[in-house]
Amino acid sequence: MSNTLIDSDAVDAVEPLEGDRDARVGSSFGQFAARKVGGAVVSMVMVVLLGFFAFRILPGDPVRTMTRGRVMSAEQLAAMKHQLGLDKSVLQQFWIYLKDLPQGKLGTSYVYKRPVSDLIMDHLGPTLLLTSIAAFVAIVLGLWVGQKAAWARGSWFDRTHTATALILWSVPTFWLGLILLLVFAGWLQILPPGGYDSGDGSTGLAHVLDVAQHLVLPVITMVAVTYAQYLLVMRASLIEEMDAPYRVTARAKGLREDLVRRRHAVPNALLPTVTLVFLHLGGLIAGAVTTETVFSWPGLGWLTYSALDGPDLPLLQGTFVVFSAIVILMNLIADLIYRFLDPRVRAL
Repeated sequence: MSNTLIDSDAVDAVEPLEGDRDARVGSSFGQFAARKVGGAVVSMVMVVLLGFFAFRILPGDPVRTMTRGRVMSAEQLAAMKHQLGLDKSVLQQFWIYLKDLPQGKLGTSYVYKRPVSDLIMDHLGPTLLLTSIAAFVAIVLGLWVGQKAAWARGSWFDRTHTATALILWSVPTFWLGLILLLVFAGWLQILPPGGYDSGDGSTGLAHVLDVAQHLVLPVITMVAVTYAQYLLVMRASLIEEMDAPYRVTARAKGLREDLVRRRHAVPNALLPTVTLVFLHLGGLIAGAVTTETVFSWPGLGWLTYSALDGPDLPLLQGTFVVFSAIVILMNLIADLIYRFLDPRVRAL
Protein backbone atom coordinates (compact mmCIF):
# COMPACT_ATOMS: atom_id res chain seq x y z
CA MET A 1 0.00 0.00 0.00
CA SER A 2 1.44 3.38 -0.90
CA ASN A 3 1.27 6.34 1.41
CA THR A 4 -0.16 9.59 0.07
CA LEU A 5 1.97 12.59 0.99
CA ILE A 6 0.36 16.02 1.15
CA ASP A 7 2.65 18.88 0.28
CA SER A 8 2.44 21.78 2.72
CA ASP A 9 2.62 24.23 -0.17
CA ALA A 10 -0.43 22.57 -1.66
CA VAL A 11 -2.27 22.95 1.63
CA ASP A 12 -1.35 26.61 1.77
CA ALA A 13 -2.56 26.97 -1.77
CA VAL A 14 -6.04 25.80 -0.74
CA GLU A 15 -6.61 28.65 1.69
CA PRO A 16 -6.87 31.41 -0.90
CA LEU A 17 -9.36 29.23 -2.76
CA GLU A 18 -11.64 29.27 0.30
CA GLY A 19 -11.34 33.02 0.43
CA ASP A 20 -12.06 33.19 -3.26
CA ARG A 21 -15.14 31.05 -2.69
CA ASP A 22 -16.41 33.45 0.01
CA ALA A 23 -15.68 36.37 -2.28
CA ARG A 24 -17.61 34.66 -5.04
CA VAL A 25 -20.55 34.13 -2.69
CA GLY A 26 -20.47 37.77 -1.65
CA SER A 27 -20.11 38.99 -5.21
CA SER A 28 -22.90 36.67 -6.35
CA PHE A 29 -25.25 38.25 -3.81
CA GLY A 30 -24.17 41.67 -5.02
CA GLN A 31 -24.89 40.66 -8.58
CA PHE A 32 -28.20 39.12 -7.55
CA ALA A 33 -29.23 42.28 -5.68
CA ALA A 34 -28.08 44.48 -8.56
CA ARG A 35 -30.18 42.46 -11.00
CA LYS A 36 -33.25 42.69 -8.79
CA VAL A 37 -32.81 46.41 -8.14
CA GLY A 38 -32.23 46.99 -11.85
CA GLY A 39 -35.40 45.10 -12.63
CA ALA A 40 -37.30 47.20 -10.08
CA VAL A 41 -35.97 50.41 -11.65
CA VAL A 42 -37.02 49.27 -15.11
CA SER A 43 -40.46 48.40 -13.75
CA MET A 44 -40.80 51.87 -12.21
CA VAL A 45 -39.82 53.49 -15.51
CA MET A 46 -42.54 51.49 -17.24
CA VAL A 47 -45.00 52.50 -14.52
CA VAL A 48 -44.17 56.18 -15.04
CA LEU A 49 -44.72 55.84 -18.78
CA LEU A 50 -47.88 53.79 -18.45
CA GLY A 51 -49.21 55.93 -15.61
CA PHE A 52 -49.13 59.00 -17.82
CA PHE A 53 -50.22 57.78 -21.24
CA ALA A 54 -52.77 55.16 -20.12
CA PHE A 55 -54.97 57.74 -18.42
CA ARG A 56 -54.78 60.04 -21.45
CA ILE A 57 -56.81 57.52 -23.45
CA LEU A 58 -59.66 57.45 -20.93
CA PRO A 59 -62.95 58.61 -22.46
CA GLY A 60 -64.35 61.93 -21.38
CA ASP A 61 -63.18 65.52 -21.16
CA PRO A 62 -62.18 66.60 -17.63
CA VAL A 63 -63.21 70.21 -18.31
CA ARG A 64 -66.62 69.20 -19.65
CA THR A 65 -67.16 66.91 -16.67
CA MET A 66 -66.23 69.55 -14.10
CA THR A 67 -68.50 72.13 -15.74
CA ARG A 68 -71.41 69.74 -16.18
CA GLY A 69 -74.72 71.47 -15.56
CA ARG A 70 -73.21 74.95 -15.97
CA VAL A 71 -73.50 77.18 -19.02
CA MET A 72 -69.95 77.88 -20.21
CA SER A 73 -68.85 79.80 -23.27
CA ALA A 74 -66.12 78.52 -25.58
CA GLU A 75 -63.77 81.21 -24.24
CA GLN A 76 -64.39 80.13 -20.63
CA LEU A 77 -63.75 76.48 -21.50
CA ALA A 78 -60.54 77.43 -23.29
CA ALA A 79 -59.40 79.49 -20.28
CA MET A 80 -60.10 76.59 -17.95
CA LYS A 81 -58.14 74.21 -20.18
CA HIS A 82 -55.25 76.66 -20.16
CA GLN A 83 -55.41 76.89 -16.36
CA LEU A 84 -55.22 73.09 -16.07
CA GLY A 85 -52.51 72.81 -18.72
CA LEU A 86 -54.72 70.74 -20.98
CA ASP A 87 -54.19 73.10 -23.93
CA LYS A 88 -50.59 71.87 -24.24
CA SER A 89 -49.66 68.88 -26.36
CA VAL A 90 -49.39 65.45 -24.75
CA LEU A 91 -45.59 65.49 -25.12
CA GLN A 92 -45.36 68.90 -23.41
CA GLN A 93 -47.53 67.67 -20.56
CA PHE A 94 -45.35 64.55 -20.29
CA TRP A 95 -42.16 66.62 -20.11
CA ILE A 96 -43.61 68.73 -17.29
CA TYR A 97 -44.68 65.52 -15.54
CA LEU A 98 -41.15 64.07 -15.81
CA LYS A 99 -39.51 67.26 -14.49
CA ASP A 100 -41.79 67.43 -11.45
CA LEU A 101 -41.72 63.72 -10.56
CA PRO A 102 -38.16 63.58 -9.07
CA GLN A 103 -39.14 66.44 -6.74
CA GLY A 104 -42.14 64.51 -5.44
CA LYS A 105 -44.55 66.74 -7.33
CA LEU A 106 -47.41 64.75 -8.81
CA GLY A 107 -49.39 67.69 -10.13
CA THR A 108 -52.48 69.46 -8.87
CA SER A 109 -55.84 67.75 -8.60
CA TYR A 110 -58.46 69.07 -11.02
CA VAL A 111 -61.28 68.45 -8.57
CA TYR A 112 -59.75 69.17 -5.14
CA LYS A 113 -57.51 72.04 -6.34
CA ARG A 114 -54.74 70.71 -4.08
CA PRO A 115 -51.35 69.12 -4.75
CA VAL A 116 -51.78 65.40 -5.42
CA SER A 117 -48.91 64.55 -3.06
CA ASP A 118 -50.75 66.29 -0.20
CA LEU A 119 -53.96 64.41 -0.95
CA ILE A 120 -52.11 61.09 -1.03
CA MET A 121 -50.45 61.79 2.34
CA ASP A 122 -53.83 62.73 3.85
CA HIS A 123 -55.41 59.44 2.73
CA LEU A 124 -52.41 57.15 3.18
CA GLY A 125 -52.94 56.74 6.95
CA PRO A 126 -56.43 55.18 6.76
CA THR A 127 -55.29 52.79 4.01
CA LEU A 128 -52.24 51.65 5.99
CA LEU A 129 -54.40 51.21 9.10
CA LEU A 130 -56.96 49.07 7.27
CA THR A 131 -54.52 46.97 5.24
CA SER A 132 -52.02 46.39 8.07
CA ILE A 133 -54.72 45.03 10.39
CA ALA A 134 -56.26 42.94 7.60
CA ALA A 135 -52.85 41.59 6.56
CA PHE A 136 -51.89 40.67 10.12
CA VAL A 137 -55.15 38.83 10.77
CA ALA A 138 -55.09 37.08 7.38
CA ILE A 139 -51.46 35.94 7.75
CA VAL A 140 -51.83 34.67 11.32
CA LEU A 141 -55.17 32.97 10.63
CA GLY A 142 -54.08 31.51 7.30
CA LEU A 143 -50.78 30.10 8.57
CA TRP A 144 -52.29 28.68 11.76
CA VAL A 145 -55.25 27.02 10.05
CA GLY A 146 -53.05 25.89 7.15
CA GLN A 147 -50.57 24.01 9.33
CA LYS A 148 -53.37 22.50 11.44
CA ALA A 149 -55.19 21.35 8.30
CA ALA A 150 -52.04 19.82 6.81
CA TRP A 151 -51.20 17.91 9.99
CA ALA A 152 -54.77 16.58 10.16
CA ARG A 153 -54.96 15.92 6.42
CA GLY A 154 -58.26 14.35 5.38
CA SER A 155 -60.00 15.09 8.70
CA TRP A 156 -63.21 17.09 9.07
CA PHE A 157 -61.11 20.07 10.19
CA ASP A 158 -59.04 19.95 7.00
CA ARG A 159 -61.99 19.46 4.67
CA THR A 160 -64.15 22.12 6.33
CA HIS A 161 -61.54 24.87 6.49
CA THR A 162 -60.10 24.19 3.04
CA ALA A 163 -63.55 24.24 1.44
CA THR A 164 -64.52 27.41 3.30
CA ALA A 165 -61.29 29.13 2.25
CA LEU A 166 -61.81 28.20 -1.40
CA ILE A 167 -65.38 29.49 -1.36
CA LEU A 168 -64.38 32.81 0.23
CA TRP A 169 -61.44 33.17 -2.14
CA SER A 170 -63.74 32.84 -5.15
CA VAL A 171 -66.26 35.40 -3.88
CA PRO A 172 -65.95 38.90 -5.44
CA THR A 173 -64.79 41.43 -2.85
CA PHE A 174 -67.48 44.00 -3.58
CA TRP A 175 -70.23 41.35 -3.38
CA LEU A 176 -69.02 40.07 -0.01
CA GLY A 177 -68.75 43.64 1.28
CA LEU A 178 -72.32 44.42 0.20
CA ILE A 179 -73.62 41.23 1.85
CA LEU A 180 -71.89 42.15 5.12
CA LEU A 181 -73.35 45.65 4.91
CA LEU A 182 -76.85 44.32 4.36
CA VAL A 183 -76.62 41.84 7.25
CA PHE A 184 -74.69 43.70 9.96
CA ALA A 185 -75.46 47.34 9.11
CA GLY A 186 -78.90 46.96 7.54
CA TRP A 187 -80.68 43.98 9.07
CA LEU A 188 -79.02 43.55 12.47
CA GLN A 189 -77.88 47.21 12.74
CA ILE A 190 -75.04 46.34 15.10
CA LEU A 191 -72.22 47.89 13.07
CA PRO A 192 -71.89 51.22 11.21
CA PRO A 193 -72.42 51.09 7.44
CA GLY A 194 -69.19 52.86 6.53
CA GLY A 195 -66.91 55.81 6.95
CA TYR A 196 -63.86 56.35 9.16
CA ASP A 197 -65.75 57.45 12.27
CA SER A 198 -69.13 58.73 13.40
CA GLY A 199 -68.07 62.36 13.06
CA ASP A 200 -69.32 63.22 16.54
CA GLY A 201 -66.06 64.91 17.54
CA SER A 202 -65.12 62.29 20.12
CA THR A 203 -61.50 62.13 21.26
CA GLY A 204 -59.20 59.78 23.15
CA LEU A 205 -60.36 56.25 23.87
CA ALA A 206 -63.90 56.99 22.67
CA HIS A 207 -62.54 57.97 19.25
CA VAL A 208 -60.31 54.87 19.07
CA LEU A 209 -63.28 52.62 19.85
CA ASP A 210 -65.38 54.47 17.29
CA VAL A 211 -62.76 53.96 14.55
CA ALA A 212 -62.33 50.31 15.59
CA GLN A 213 -66.07 49.75 15.22
CA HIS A 214 -65.96 51.21 11.69
CA LEU A 215 -62.99 48.95 10.88
CA VAL A 216 -64.74 45.67 11.62
CA LEU A 217 -66.64 45.16 8.35
CA PRO A 218 -63.90 46.27 5.91
CA VAL A 219 -61.28 44.21 7.77
CA ILE A 220 -63.51 41.11 7.71
CA THR A 221 -64.07 41.63 3.97
CA MET A 222 -60.35 41.91 3.18
CA VAL A 223 -59.38 39.01 5.46
CA ALA A 224 -62.06 36.69 4.07
CA VAL A 225 -60.82 37.01 0.48
CA THR A 226 -57.06 36.90 1.22
CA TYR A 227 -56.38 34.50 4.08
CA ALA A 228 -57.26 31.51 1.88
CA GLN A 229 -54.07 32.02 -0.13
CA TYR A 230 -51.88 31.72 2.96
CA LEU A 231 -53.89 28.75 4.21
CA LEU A 232 -53.60 26.79 0.98
CA VAL A 233 -49.91 27.53 0.40
CA MET A 234 -49.01 26.68 4.00
CA ARG A 235 -51.06 23.48 3.84
CA ALA A 236 -49.45 22.36 0.57
CA SER A 237 -45.93 23.19 1.75
CA LEU A 238 -46.36 21.38 5.06
CA ILE A 239 -47.82 18.27 3.39
CA GLU A 240 -44.65 18.10 1.27
CA GLU A 241 -42.48 18.39 4.39
CA MET A 242 -44.40 15.65 6.19
CA ASP A 243 -42.94 13.02 3.84
CA ALA A 244 -39.38 14.36 4.04
CA PRO A 245 -36.65 11.96 5.32
CA TYR A 246 -35.61 14.27 8.18
CA ARG A 247 -39.07 13.85 9.73
CA VAL A 248 -38.62 10.08 9.84
CA THR A 249 -35.21 10.58 11.45
CA ALA A 250 -36.62 12.98 14.04
CA ARG A 251 -39.35 10.52 14.97
CA ALA A 252 -36.80 7.73 15.20
CA LYS A 253 -34.94 9.80 17.78
CA GLY A 254 -38.06 9.78 19.92
CA LEU A 255 -39.25 13.36 19.31
CA ARG A 256 -42.96 13.98 19.79
CA GLU A 257 -45.11 14.70 16.76
CA ASP A 258 -45.91 18.20 17.98
CA LEU A 259 -42.20 18.92 18.48
CA VAL A 260 -41.34 17.61 15.02
CA ARG A 261 -43.98 19.85 13.52
CA ARG A 262 -42.99 23.00 15.42
CA ARG A 263 -39.21 22.70 15.19
CA HIS A 264 -38.70 21.02 11.83
CA ALA A 265 -41.65 20.83 9.46
CA VAL A 266 -43.26 24.26 9.97
CA PRO A 267 -40.02 26.34 9.63
CA ASN A 268 -39.22 24.62 6.32
CA ALA A 269 -42.79 25.00 5.08
CA LEU A 270 -42.69 28.72 5.86
CA LEU A 271 -40.17 29.46 3.09
CA PRO A 272 -42.65 29.78 0.19
CA THR A 273 -45.19 31.39 2.50
CA VAL A 274 -42.79 34.20 3.46
CA THR A 275 -42.39 35.03 -0.22
CA LEU A 276 -46.15 34.99 -0.70
CA VAL A 277 -46.64 37.32 2.27
CA PHE A 278 -44.35 40.02 0.86
CA LEU A 279 -45.66 39.62 -2.65
CA HIS A 280 -49.23 40.13 -1.46
CA LEU A 281 -48.57 42.98 0.98
CA GLY A 282 -48.15 45.42 -1.88
CA GLY A 283 -51.09 43.95 -3.74
CA LEU A 284 -53.24 44.17 -0.63
CA ILE A 285 -52.71 47.94 -0.40
CA ALA A 286 -53.33 48.39 -4.11
CA GLY A 287 -56.34 46.10 -3.94
CA ALA A 288 -58.05 48.13 -1.23
CA VAL A 289 -59.88 50.17 -3.86
CA THR A 290 -62.97 47.94 -3.90
CA THR A 291 -63.23 47.54 -0.13
CA GLU A 292 -62.69 51.23 0.60
CA THR A 293 -65.27 52.20 -2.00
CA VAL A 294 -67.93 49.83 -0.67
CA PHE A 295 -67.45 51.00 2.92
CA SER A 296 -66.65 54.67 2.13
CA TRP A 297 -63.33 54.26 3.91
CA PRO A 298 -61.34 57.49 3.24
CA GLY A 299 -58.11 55.88 2.03
CA LEU A 300 -56.15 55.82 -1.21
CA GLY A 301 -58.56 53.29 -2.73
CA TRP A 302 -61.55 55.54 -2.17
CA LEU A 303 -59.51 58.51 -3.44
CA THR A 304 -58.67 56.61 -6.63
CA TYR A 305 -62.31 55.69 -7.21
CA SER A 306 -63.41 59.30 -6.76
CA ALA A 307 -60.72 60.42 -9.22
CA LEU A 308 -62.28 58.25 -11.93
CA ASP A 309 -65.37 60.45 -11.89
CA GLY A 310 -63.53 63.44 -13.40
CA PRO A 311 -61.44 61.97 -14.76
CA ASP A 312 -58.99 63.68 -12.41
CA LEU A 313 -55.87 62.79 -14.41
CA PRO A 314 -53.15 64.05 -12.02
CA LEU A 315 -54.80 62.28 -9.08
CA LEU A 316 -55.19 59.04 -11.03
CA GLN A 317 -51.55 59.20 -12.12
CA GLY A 318 -50.38 59.89 -8.59
CA THR A 319 -52.27 57.04 -6.93
CA PHE A 320 -51.27 54.67 -9.73
CA VAL A 321 -47.57 55.49 -9.26
CA VAL A 322 -47.82 55.10 -5.47
CA PHE A 323 -49.65 51.77 -5.65
CA SER A 324 -47.25 50.43 -8.26
CA ALA A 325 -44.18 51.59 -6.33
CA ILE A 326 -45.42 49.76 -3.22
CA VAL A 327 -45.99 46.54 -5.17
CA ILE A 328 -42.54 46.74 -6.83
CA LEU A 329 -40.84 47.46 -3.49
CA MET A 330 -42.56 44.52 -1.78
CA ASN A 331 -41.55 42.21 -4.64
CA LEU A 332 -37.94 43.36 -4.34
CA ILE A 333 -37.92 42.78 -0.57
CA ALA A 334 -39.44 39.32 -1.08
CA ASP A 335 -36.70 38.35 -3.53
CA LEU A 336 -33.89 39.55 -1.25
CA ILE A 337 -35.32 37.97 1.91
CA TYR A 338 -35.95 34.65 0.20
CA ARG A 339 -32.30 34.47 -0.82
CA PHE A 340 -31.28 34.72 2.85
CA LEU A 341 -33.89 32.21 4.01
CA ASP A 342 -33.34 29.48 1.43
CA PRO A 343 -29.77 28.12 1.04
CA ARG A 344 -30.73 26.62 -2.31
CA VAL A 345 -31.27 30.12 -3.73
CA ARG A 346 -27.99 31.35 -2.22
CA ALA A 347 -26.17 28.61 -4.13
CA LEU A 348 -27.37 29.93 -7.47
